[in-house]
Order: sequence, then structure tokens, then C-alpha cells
Amino acid sequence: MAFERENFNVAKKSNLSKGDLTVECNVSAGANVSKVLSLAVEGFVNSVEALNGVINYSGAVDTKLVIMGEDGEINTVCSTCPFSSRFESDEVESGQDAFVKVKVIDYNVESIGGEMVKVAVVLEQNGFALANKQVETIDCHDDDVCYKKDEISVIKYIGSANGEVTNESEINLRENIKKILLTESHAIVRNVEAGAGFVTISGDVVTRVLYLSENDKFESGYINDTFKEEVELAGVTRESFVEGDAIVKTDSVVTEIVQDEKGGKILVKVPLALTVRAFEEGKISVINDVYSTKNEINVTTSSFNMTAISPMEIAEGKIEGSLTLDEDMPRVDKFLFSGGNSVAVTNSYLKDGEIVIEGIAKTTAIYLNDEDSSLHSVQLDVPFVISDKLSVSEGGTLTVDAIVNDVDVVVKKGREIYYDAKIKASVGYSSDLVSSVISEATIMEEYPAKDYAMEVIFAPSGKELWEVAKTARVKEEQIIAQNPEIAFPVANDTPLVLFYQRVQ
Repeated sequence: MAFERENFNVAKKSNLSKGDLTVECNVSAGANVSKVLSLAVEGFVNSVEALNGVINYSGAVDTKLVIMGEDGEINTVCSTCPFSSRFESDEVESGQDAFVKVKVIDYNVESIGGEMVKVAVVLEQNGFALANKQVETIDCHDDDVCYKKDEISVIKYIGSANGEVTNESEINLRENIKKILLTESHAIVRNVEAGAGFVTISGDVVTRVLYLSENDKFESGYINDTFKEEVELAGVTRESFVEGDAIVKTDSVVTEIVQDEKGGKILVKVPLALTVRAFEEGKISVINDVYSTKNEINVTTSSFNMTAISPMEIAEGKIEGSLTLDEDMPRVDKFLFSGGNSVAVTNSYLKDGEIVIEGIAKTTAIYLNDEDSSLHSVQLDVPFVISDKLSVSEGGTLTVDAIVNDVDVVVKKGREIYYDAKIKASVGYSSDLVSSVISEATIMEEYPAKDYAMEVIFAPSGKELWEVAKTARVKEEQIIAQNPEIAFPVANDTPLVLFYQRVQ
């Protein structure tokens, strides 16, 4: 057999179709609820399984409700609501690595009945499957077949690994603390680096703590911290390409109060679930042109895609917006606090060397109306558009995770509520590189036998030896041996003499 199959693998990331799902959570407050003042919601994925044509996954929605009971007492109720969903895709095969994320797009309190609060949460599910895909090419072991090989770059998927790290921070205060009302923690990845057998992932953790002081005053504080952790992953070298994710395990965040006669201290432990993925680029030699000195050859060329990733980058900006209370709503006589600070990215794209990120920032303003001495809350949805420089070309796939910090809510004239915050976004980018190889070659009809002993051919100006030999259907060695004075590529149209062994 003249040709044999020779295969190689390339990394292929298959994006899953985005979609929305609604999760309904029934939260028990343990006592009758008069009002829900604030709601903070996060969604996360626990497990993922890839089967042929389908990816099943399970996760949970973590809710933190700041409520007012019938006795006027303000408390926080935390609850975790499990859910499951799936993706269907012809590109998914059993055993592939699959990665799924859920993002909270919207949420609202649907009903309050006694001690039960019904919360509806809209999640956006997205993700991808990742595997090494086989590409078919050929090799040759036939003396009558001439072939030319070339080196091509290929990207392979090394694998993924998971890790955990707990970020411990504190807020020092000059006053004692009566009660913690709400802890909101978010994280983004700033940098992922490859080492020898490990991947280092680092980023920011932003935590906001809302508490009630011993003087019954609502206060809040921000903790801006960083994390850095090495995750072991076999096969990784310092030249590998890597990416990663960091997710706050919101249901396991611990907030503690330590205080004495000098004042109080708030300790926060934020556990992070880490995931890293690694790729490597290498060179392989493949046949990129072929001909036979005796037979016609039918050649099939096939293209293939492989996934390349770029280093993660950070985009930053500012969000500003306002809300005017409806006339039928009580005016704001005293702003108390805000809760449920979050951000949802709805769209992202590249334009003129910049990334444009669109989304909606959310918070709930809780205030006091003096007329009836009652507490009220109103949700602010603030659309935003930010842009920042990004050093990648258009045409790939963007992955954007964003968090807000330094959220400030101010009330003016009793009816105007102003919002401003800083936003940080971690931007990942991958693209498909297209290449091609000879995937199949078949020996066809034999050429007519030459009935002459000598032939003069002309090599056109600029032609390389390979091109001339292929056109003449002879080996390169024959042209060189019989025309030793000729250098290739030829400078001018050049006659070449070929001698054949005449068959009687």
C-alpha cells in the first residue's frame, strides 16, 4: 500500500448554546415575614457530566434575604435551593471535559405567606465542551511516490484540574457590632500562569458586609483582597497556555464578630472553587504535496479547526445611574442601607481594538418614611456600557465575568436615588484557527510508458525544483544529477535535459 493513515490530535472547544432557566425557591424564615427589604442572589454549579449528545449538570441558587418580621425586627435568612438542567449538542461525546457556568440575570420576590417567601430567579446557563479531536492525514512508503513535508503548528489540550482556597479578611471597627445583616462576596480572575506541573491562578475578592451597630445604626464596609493559589496539573510546562475560573462558594462564606471594650472586628472567610485548563503548542511534520512518477494520484485535502486561547485581561470602568420614585411611592426621608449589589453582563463584543461590555447593575435601596414611620425598599436596575482596550483581534469568543465594588447610593430631594459603582471585568478570549492537510490520497491509472530515451523540458523563470519535477513527473534527484549546473529557483526560462532508460 502506497499510503497509510497517520493521525494527530488538536484542541477543540465547542461552545454550548446559551439559554435561560427559572428556578423557584421557597424560603422559610422561621417566623412570619412582614416585608422583604433586600435580596441577594447567586447561582453556582456543583457537578457536570458529559454523555453522548448531552451535558447534564446540577447546581444551587444561594439566597440571602434581609427581612422585617411582624414584630419590626430586622433579620437575615439564608437559603440554598438546588436545581438541575442540561445542554444538548451533537458535538458532545461521553467522557469529554465539560464546563458550565450560571449567571443570575434577574430575580424577584413573587409572594410572602406567613413565614414562607417565594423567590423566582432567572439564570443564564452557558458553557463549553473541551477535548482533543483527531485529524486524519497520510504517510507514504513507496519508491515511485514523491512527497514534500512541511511543519505545521498544532495546539493540544493537556487537561484541567480543580482546587480550593479560602480567603480570610477582616474589618476593624471602633464600635461594637450588634448584628451582621448581609455578607456579599464576589471574585474575578486577574491572571493565570503556567509552571512546571502546576498552574498559578490569582485575582481579586471583593466582600461587602452590612451590619447593625450597637447604636442601631446601619453600617457597611468593603474588603478588597486578593488571592493566589497553585493548582497541580500534570503535563503543564512553563510554555503552556492556561486559563482559569474562580467561583465564590457563597453557601459556605463565614462571617464572625470579635469584639471587646475597644471595639469590634468582623472576620470573613470566603472559600473559592478554582478551575484551571491547560493547552500546549507543538510542531508536527505532515505531507503537504505529493505526486507519482508512474501513476495519477487523486488527492483529498481537508480543513480542520483548533482552539487557541489568549491571556486573560482586565477591563475596568464606572457605572452611574438614577431612579425617580413613582408618585404613589412614599418619599425618602432617611436612607438606611442598600443590599443585593450585583451586576449581570448581557452583551460583550470587540470594536476598534476595544472590548465593549453591556449589562445591568442591581441594588436595593432601603429607606425610612417619616410620615408613617415605615421602612420601604425599591430596586434599582442601572443599565451600563463600559469599554477598555483589549489586545486581541475580532472574530473569536469572549468570556466575561464582572463584579462591582464601592457601590454608593445617595438620595436627593426625597425622590431621586443616585447610584454609582466601580466595575471590574475578567475577560477571556478564544479563537478557532483553521488549517488544512492532505487527508487522503489514492493511486489511480498508470501513465503511458515513455518510448524515448531523452527529453528536453523548460523550467519557467522563478520555478523551484519541486515544481519542475512534479510537472515532469520525475524525481528531483534525476533533475539534479542530469543537470548539475542548474541552480533553483531558476533565474530565467531554462532548458533541462532528462535521460530515460528506454524500454524495448
